[in-house]
Amino acid sequence: NMLILFETPAGLALFKVLKEGKLKKEDDYFKHFETPEKASKFVKMHAFKRFKDTKEALKTVTKLLEGKLTKKVKKFLKSNCITDEVQEKIACFDKDLAKTIQNKLGIECEVGNKCRELIRGIRYQMSSLLEGLSEKEMRNMSLGLAHSVSRYKLKFTTDKVDSMIVQAVSLLTDLDKELNNYAMRLKEWYSWHFPELEKIVNDNETFARIVLTLGMKSNISKVSFDGVVPEDVAEDIRKACEISFGTEILEEDETNIKALASQVVEITEYRATLSEYLSNRMKAIAPNLTILIGELVAAKLIAHAGSLINLAKLPASTIQILGAEKALFRAMKTRKNTPKYGLIYNASLVGQAQSKFKGRIARTLSAKASLCC
Repeated sequence: NMLILFETPAGLALFKVLKEGKLKKEDDYFKHFETPEKASKFVKMHAFKRFKDTKEALKTVTKLLEGKLTKKVKKFLKSNCITDEVQEKIACFDKDLAKTIQNKLGIECEVGNKCRELIRGIRYQMSSLLEGLSEKEMRNMSLGLAHSVSRYKLKFTTDKVDSMIVQAVSLLTDLDKELNNYAMRLKEWYSWHFPELEKIVNDNETFARIVLTLGMKSNISKVSFDGVVPEDVAEDIRKACEISFGTEILEEDETNIKALASQVVEITEYRATLSEYLSNRMKAIAPNLTILIGELVAAKLIAHAGSLINLAKLPASTIQILGAEKALFRAMKTRKNTPKYGLIYNASLVGQAQSKFKGRIARTLSAKASLCC
């Protein structure tokens, strides 16, 4: 005898095929489910296990989708499919689930187009075949279970780590832009008061720390630059301060300039923390790609492709020009030479090479990168 395993939002059901002889003779099974009367003559409810609550329903459904069985489902199938007289055969919707049932319980299973058509027919007449459950109740249960399964899948999605990397590298790019703008504004603003400092100190963070330490030029004899700059640089700053021709500023100006300098220092420190976080994540998710082209370039490629899986699917020729799409289409439109590299140009191997070898190295590197993903 054949039983059909059918999952519903309310519980698990086993339906018995009453006219099993017709299954071998006919191909169109859906005609037996056109009306509730026809469906009740073709299949009959054999057993039903109702879910206790949404938690149990979610656990059972997610296990079934993964091709696994819970203890309660095993007990339900054993008690209703295996008897002393005869062992029933189960029609399943999923090949992996059928294999699990066969291996774990020793019950013969069948999958294929015939089983899918039967399950489709039962689903079409579900409200009439399931006794004691109204269509409204089934709809509400279905909606609640669908939301629970969606939340569960979103919680344990494989793309979660990828999305963290995409967000981190995008933020890192934004921080670099903002940091450059803030540092440039700070240098321009403070140069009205002490223009010589910009020529002595080039680093943005060091410049901001000197501004926070020094403030007005008149404080040069009172402050110490220990831990900010080396002693020889500090001496140059003192000498430049004595002969500086910058204009005087008010205390209110000094307060605002120092506020901007503190922002530059804070953003620089946060950028260093974010960069370390990104480096650790990249070493965990794509270690080979990170070693080959560096964590920043690898993260930018993943962000541009959308995810690591999408990047792995791309051919080497696409990875080579990823990030240079505008230049590619412009070259194709004007019938000029197409670009030889995109984001991969920032990799150290390409950047250090001679100009005549850059294109060749970028092509080789992109081929290796496609294997690393």
